[in-house]
Amino acid sequence: MAFFAKLKAKLLHNNEKKSQDNNYQQGLKKSRSSFTTKLKLLASRHRTINQEYFDELEEILIASDVGPKVSAKIVKEIADETRMLKITKAEDINDIILDKMFMIYTDGEVLSTKLNFNQKTVTCFLVVGVNGNGKTTTIAKLAAKLKIEGKKSLLVAADTFRAGAVEQLKLWSEKIGVAIQEPISPKQDPASVVFQGLDQALKNNYDVVLIDTAGRLENKVNLMQELNKINKVIKQKLGHEADEVILVLDATTGQNGVIQAQEFAKIVPISAIALTKMDGTSKGGIILAIKEYLDIPVKLVGLGEKVTDLAEFDLEQYLYNLTRDLFAGEANE
Repeated sequence: MAFFAKLKAKLLHNNEKKSQDNNYQQGLKKSRSSFTTKLKLLASRHRTINQEYFDELEEILIASDVGPKVSAKIVKEIADETRMLKITKAEDINDIILDKMFMIYTDGEVLSTKLNFNQKTVTCFLVVGVNGNGKTTTIAKLAAKLKIEGKKSLLVAADTFRAGAVEQLKLWSEKIGVAIQEPISPKQDPASVVFQGLDQALKNNYDVVLIDTAGRLENKVNLMQELNKINKVIKQKLGHEADEVILVLDATTGQNGVIQAQEFAKIVPISAIALTKMDGTSKGGIILAIKEYLDIPVKLVGLGEKVTDLAEFDLEQYLYNLTRDLFAGEANE
C-alpha cells in the first residue's frame, strides 16, 4: 500500500492528532497550494511520462526549496520506480512522489523528533539563531507549550547584545506567565546571566531552563567565545552540557537558512532545529533540504502566529498536509 493510503488510514483513526493535523493543514496552506498546483499543471501538460516530465518535476522541487541535490535524488528514484512498475500516465505518479519524499527523508532510520529532557536534574535548552528568525518568540512559545504539559520553565535573557531583546523576552514571560532571569545591569556578560539563571533554577526546582542568546553571526569569533563561556557555565552548574542546542531558522529564507545552519554548526554543536514561519512560505520543501545537507533533525515547527502554533515536527503530518490536495477525493472520503 502506498504511503498516502497508509497515512490516511492512520490519521482517520487517530483522534489525538486532530488538533495538530489542523495546525499543519493551516500552517502549510501556502506551500500546499503552490506545490500541488504546479504538480497538477505538470500532469496536465504531459499525458505520458517522458524525460521532459522528469526535468520539469525536478525544477518544481528545486523551486519549492527542496534543494538541487535532494531534488535530483528524488526524481531519479521516481524515474527508476515508474520504469520498473511500467507507469506511463503522469496522474498515476503522485503516490510515488510522496513515497520517495518520505523514504529519502527517513533514509531507513527511525527518526526522533522528541526534545531531550534530563531525568536527573534541570533540563537546559540553549537556543541560537540570527536576529529576525523568530528566536525569542520561539523560546516563549516553547515555554508556553511546556507549561501546558505541566513543566515549570525559566527563561534566561542572555541576549544582552541586541537592543530590546531582554524587553521582548520579558513581555513574553508576562504574557504566558513564565518566570524570567533578566540581566542585573545593561550589557551584562551573557555567561553571568546564565549563571544566575541556572542558580535560580536549581534553588527553586525548575524543570526546564530556556536560554536566549545573541544572534550576531557576522562576528563568528565573538559569538563562539560567548557560547563557549555559556557552555562552561552550564556544565559547571548542572554537571552536563545543554540537553538541546536548538537552532531557530526562518522557513521564508529558503536556501539561505541552510547556509545559516551550516555556519552555526561550525560554532556550536546543534542538536535540533526549530523552523519558524512555515505558514508564511510557499516553499515548504526546505525541511527536506535541511535533512539532506545538515543531517540535523527538525524537532519544532512554527505553523502560525498564535502562541499555541509551535508544534513538534511530524514527518507524516508534514508530507500529508503538503500534498493532500493532490488526493482531494481520497482525503475527503
